Amino acid sequence: MRYAQRVRRAPGRPLRLATAAVVMAAALAACGGGDGDGGGGGGGTEAAGPKAPATIPELTDDPINLSFVWFEWPPAQALEDFANAEYTKERPNVTIEVNTVPNANWHDAMFTQFAARQTDFDIAILDSQHIGEAVTNGNILDITDFVNENIDVDAYDPYLLAAYGQYPQAETGQRDENASLYGLPLLGDTWTMIYRKDLIGDEPPETWDEMISTAQKCQDENPGVSGLAFHQANGSDAAAVTYNTVNGVYGGNLWDSEEKKIEGVINDEAGQKAMDVLVNQMKPLTAKGSGNWFIDETNAAVAQGKACIAFQWIAAAGGLLDPAQSTLGKTQDEILDKLGFATLPTQDSDVVPLGGMGMHISAYASEEDQAEALNFMKWFEQEDIQKKWAAAGGVPARTDAIQSPEFLEAGPFNQVYADSVARMRDMWNVPEYAKLIDIENTNVNAALNGAKDPEQALNDIAAEQQKVLDSAGGGGL
Repeated sequence: MRYAQRVRRAPGRPLRLATAAVVMAAALAACGGGDGDGGGGGGGTEAAGPKAPATIPELTDDPINLSFVWFEWPPAQALEDFANAEYTKERPNVTIEVNTVPNANWHDAMFTQFAARQTDFDIAILDSQHIGEAVTNGNILDITDFVNENIDVDAYDPYLLAAYGQYPQAETGQRDENASLYGLPLLGDTWTMIYRKDLIGDEPPETWDEMISTAQKCQDENPGVSGLAFHQANGSDAAAVTYNTVNGVYGGNLWDSEEKKIEGVINDEAGQKAMDVLVNQMKPLTAKGSGNWFIDETNAAVAQGKACIAFQWIAAAGGLLDPAQSTLGKTQDEILDKLGFATLPTQDSDVVPLGGMGMHISAYASEEDQAEALNFMKWFEQEDIQKKWAAAGGVPARTDAIQSPEFLEAGPFNQVYADSVARMRDMWNVPEYAKLIDIENTNVNAALNGAKDPEQALNDIAAEQQKVLDSAGGGGL
């Protein structure tokens, strides 16, 4: 799922990358690794990791450090603080450490170590699209039996449970009860539309076309303020998620998952319409130099009063309410007099991007650490803990927590998330995800920055992604 920032690593929280992992990854790359035999690539023979036991093994009373790996952003620190405050009430001998890297290095920080069959983390926080690669390479535990014994699966929206842990993946909105589970939700997320109530009025635009015309009018009437701010960078999945969102809104599809067909699908009439809207209608409403913007830059534009309408991940929007980071008011109430948060407008279709990610246990962690990780997951997914996590700034996945006052009253954008769950659409959940996203990011970013004709960019995406799928033989869904 879908984040990146200019990162300043939190003091005392470095990522401990195993030297052996780096050396092994280099050797694998030189030998053409990534063939489904432990490398960080795609397709190939499925080699699912070992199964976790249905019952949590006996836990140690000795001091233990349970380590996560994630990327650097506010929820990472929130998770570490929350777990050390709450989980230690049950397990005082356990210290939780959330090690972080810049988002651009997140995938490789995990899969380099996976390739070496040696990790210095116990729980990997994977994007939904990373699961297929980790499963086919045998990197994470199959926790299906554990989930059946310990987790109330009916407490979740079926798609959220599937998106953050199931493989092979299911179509949006579906859960295949016969498929295995390799993870459980940690953080849900989607985009919110942020709008300047003082500039465009209290009522947000309801359609995408209306949003564009509203942004144009606001820009024309407010010199120095751009109509739109959104993710465009050629890094992580920034530009790709933006295009995919517009693609969905205008009735397009990213691929035919059953036929493993991308060419002729993403670049059909609806897909070309979406690319035209993005490049020729939305891009002109953004600030000069915004072609490399992602989370930090979008937040800065909003906080500095330089955007009429913006799109942002909900889990990354909390800082917008901080008067120390904003020029819009000296108090949170003053800021909220100017900022509104709404669900994404609709157009020909009604979809929003799936964000968030799940927890997955490294197949290479010690048995002692794997047992503790299972216990943590069981603890974390309880209703009362999910509500506490929501109150602490997390975005829960359990339906009862999503609908709870603890969550809905914790932030002005949380109702947006609750209203958006049924509209979510994810990307391709296949082992080849990393290659597919790089192709799309590069080409969408090039189109946004005028380096490539938008129609040609989309056709290139379709052809190059199809080649990746065809060469891999297709995998997952």
